[in-house]
Amino acid sequence: MLPEPHRLRRRADFASTVRRGRRAARPDVVVHALANAQAGSLISEPGPRFGLVVSKAVGPAVIRHRVARRLRHICASLVDEVSEGSFVVIRALPGSATATSDELARQLRSGLRKLDLMSVGESG
Repeated sequence: MLPEPHRLRRRADFASTVRRGRRAARPDVVVHALANAQAGSLISEPGPRFGLVVSKAVGPAVIRHRVARRLRHICASLVDEVSEGSFVVIRALPGSATATSDELARQLRSGLRKLDLMSVGESG
């Protein structure tokens, strides 16, 4: 489970990350990231924050919740590897419904590496 201090909750934080941040598209997910985003936020806790967008295009509620649980689990394992102060929004694409957890993790790590958010010395 993704710890509370590492969850992105506020609509304004989601919006600024998607609008002002950079993005990396992968086959099943799109990673939006805003580095050092906490300077303009009301959030004072250190560490990266993750938010998920899993729309109805992914599938019915059972499938959407399954995808969201998988992505939250992956994000929890990445907390120590992603740069502090970063906001990351992961948008699940329809293909994520049939992707395995390993495929989703690989794509998410790839997107974060492309956006230079993985800490130095970490491999994946």
